[in-house]
Amino acid sequence: MMAKYLRLLLILLLGAVTSCKTTRQIPQQPTGKEAKREFRGAWIQTAFQGEYKDMTPAQMRKDFIRKLDYLQKCGINAIIFQVRPEADAFYKSDIEPWSRFYTGRQGLAPAGDFDVMAFLIEECHKRNMEFHAWLNPYRASTAGNTRFADSHIYNKHPEWFVTYNKQILFDPGLPESRQFICRVVRDIVSRYDVDAIHMDDYFYPYPVAGMPFPDDKSFQKYGLNKGYKASQRADWRRENVNTLIREIKRTILLSKPWVRFGISPFGIYRNKKSTPDGSGSNTNGLQNYDDLYADVTRWVKEGWIDYNIPQIYWEIGHPAADYITLVKWWNKNANGGHLYIGQDVARTMKAGELTRKMRYERALSHISGNCFWPANEILWNNKGVADSLKRNYHRYPALIPAYTHLHNRAPKEVKKLKTEWTAQGYMLHWQAEQSKTNPELASYFVIYRFENKEPVNLDDPSKIVAITRETNYLLPYDDGKRKYRYVVTAVDRFHNENQGKSKKVKL
Repeated sequence: MMAKYLRLLLILLLGAVTSCKTTRQIPQQPTGKEAKREFRGAWIQTAFQGEYKDMTPAQMRKDFIRKLDYLQKCGINAIIFQVRPEADAFYKSDIEPWSRFYTGRQGLAPAGDFDVMAFLIEECHKRNMEFHAWLNPYRASTAGNTRFADSHIYNKHPEWFVTYNKQILFDPGLPESRQFICRVVRDIVSRYDVDAIHMDDYFYPYPVAGMPFPDDKSFQKYGLNKGYKASQRADWRRENVNTLIREIKRTILLSKPWVRFGISPFGIYRNKKSTPDGSGSNTNGLQNYDDLYADVTRWVKEGWIDYNIPQIYWEIGHPAADYITLVKWWNKNANGGHLYIGQDVARTMKAGELTRKMRYERALSHISGNCFWPANEILWNNKGVADSLKRNYHRYPALIPAYTHLHNRAPKEVKKLKTEWTAQGYMLHWQAEQSKTNPELASYFVIYRFENKEPVNLDDPSKIVAITRETNYLLPYDDGKRKYRYVVTAVDRFHNENQGKSKKVKL
């Protein structure tokens, strides 16, 4: 099995992963009805949140269980949790200190060394929700006022950092910065059962007028001395970020090749007026390519990232960045990759645009999901957003779109599907080969129910009665007079699903 992934890594290293338009086939969404496959994520922020530092581990467990249960009821199938806001950790690390946003003081361990990330991974997987570990790559201090713990990398290597607009940041031009970030990624992926590594829009910092980024020293050593001209500093900066993204993907492939790498970039790639060929969007705002040096579309084309969630946080009709204009542009430039839309819940609900936005992007052929910012807005049910998701847009369960560019063969079918009475009730159960170290085997199971003579249609999400990691399902027995057909399918870590086994029962 590993030989296949090593071949994928070799292709990546040779820079030949440019045929993704033909190899990355994502199941298209059915028009005019609920999609069976849809990414439904929610971001849980930890930076600047003061709620955790005053909680005991017991209180935190209770609170997170409440949140996950509620989000699950709202149809959310992936949690993106901020585990590294300032080169620190919401998990037990020998590389970086505990986060001040977690315990109130950087480096201060929680009671019993309570590992939030390990707990959330377990709880998410119990609910068959994915856990994506969200890292801010370059940021070490959000406003320059962080009191670094003795163990923080800044104290050991201050020469790796620069200060810009009061922020303390890794210098993206230094190979040492990239190597350290990759070391952190390798540590997380190798020790934790994460489904993905996630990064948002913070690469080079948001520019401030009249304040040049202070990378003269690194540009002299690694730019000018390697052939870049002074006028090409922007190209050099882009290549620095390109190299980081490429090396992170390589790091993940060498550690656990089934773990995905996703980016949530700023919502504008380039404005049309900035592109000589007019290929940018008809917008007027900050740009990934020119201002943050993030060449996102190239990362998709090259296969360096597995999914893209542009933050299209504006309203429909916004004068500088119209939502419709941007979702159409990203849909057109999906380049065969997994494309989901980042939604700002508060702005969307204030404008009363949830229905228009959901219907519009679901009608576009290359968009296959959403991620909601932040999860708290759903938990607060801001202007009824949670009610709307439960009743309308997420009323049926959804499988995450299959990552067929990583692996495109379904797992083996379940075996010995049968029913029997147990102490818990009338139980449907089965057997399946499973392994935490083999992502091609069954990871979870989808259970469908059909009327006795109803055609079996596994593309209809309304027929899904359960998605579970267990190998049994408690049947809703009534009087034993009605006939049904149950179908149980197996799905692997890449979300490939087989055709399943069926069983007729009387309930």
